[in-house]
Amino acid sequence: MSDFPPDSALVRHVLVSPNHDARATAPDMILLHYTGMSSSQAALKRLCDTEARVSSHYVVMENGEIYQLVPETERAWHAGISSWEGETDINSRSIGIEIANPGHDLGYPDFPDVQIEAVIALCRDILTRRRISPGRVLAHSDVAPARKPDPGEKFPWAKLADAGVGIWVEPTAIMPGPELDPGDHGEIVAKLQEEFSTFGYGLPTTGIYDQATREVVTAFQRHFRPARVDGIVDYSTYETLKRLLAARALVA
Repeated sequence: MSDFPPDSALVRHVLVSPNHDARATAPDMILLHYTGMSSSQAALKRLCDTEARVSSHYVVMENGEIYQLVPETERAWHAGISSWEGETDINSRSIGIEIANPGHDLGYPDFPDVQIEAVIALCRDILTRRRISPGRVLAHSDVAPARKPDPGEKFPWAKLADAGVGIWVEPTAIMPGPELDPGDHGEIVAKLQEEFSTFGYGLPTTGIYDQATREVVTAFQRHFRPARVDGIVDYSTYETLKRLLAARALVA
C-alpha cells in the first residue's frame, strides 16, 4: 500500500505497515495496548515488519505525537487470539492503538501526561466519528487475559473515563474479609464466572476457580481495581464488578 490520508486530524505522521487485511465487519470497539519494547522506534519498526506479522492502526509516542500505520477501514493485526462478548475476531471489530511504553518486562514506567492526553484526544475523535460506545474502549488484557497484561495497572483508566473514554466506577475499598481463591468450587464460583462472562470476558461457567478464572480476575483487576492485582476475588473486586455491571446497563 502506498501512502494514505490519515483518518484523524490528530495524526502527525503516516508510516505504512503492510500487515493488514480486509475487515469482516465495521469496527465497534477500541483496543488499547502498550508497545512492550525497549524503544518506540523499535516498536514502529516491528509493527511495519512483514515477518513480524503484527500491526496497529495508531501508535501514540511518549511525547504525544501520533502515528497512523493502517487505515481504519482495514483490519490491523494487534489483538491476536482474543474474545469479548462471545466474539473472537477482535481484529475485525476493533481499532488498535499502541501506546509507547516498554511494559512490565522492561521496567514499566508511568505513562507521561502528554501521552495520555493524546490517547484521550485520539479515542474521543474515533468514538465520535465511528459512533462507538465509550464502554467499548478495552484493554488488550481484557480480550486476551491468558496472554497479555497491557496496558496494565499503571494506565490511568479513571482519567480517560472522566473525559468520556471507557467505563469506570471508583473501585470499592479493599478491606479484610472472605475471599474466593484458586481451587475453590461451587455455586458461588459459578455465579462469579457468569457475571464476568456477562460483563464481556471469555470465561466458561465451570463452578471451579481454575486458572482461566484467575487470569480473568487478574485482567479485571489490572483495568478496574488496580490497587491490588493478585487474581483473588475479595469483597472489593466482586463489588466493583457488580457496580460496573450496573453502570454499563445504564449507558447501554
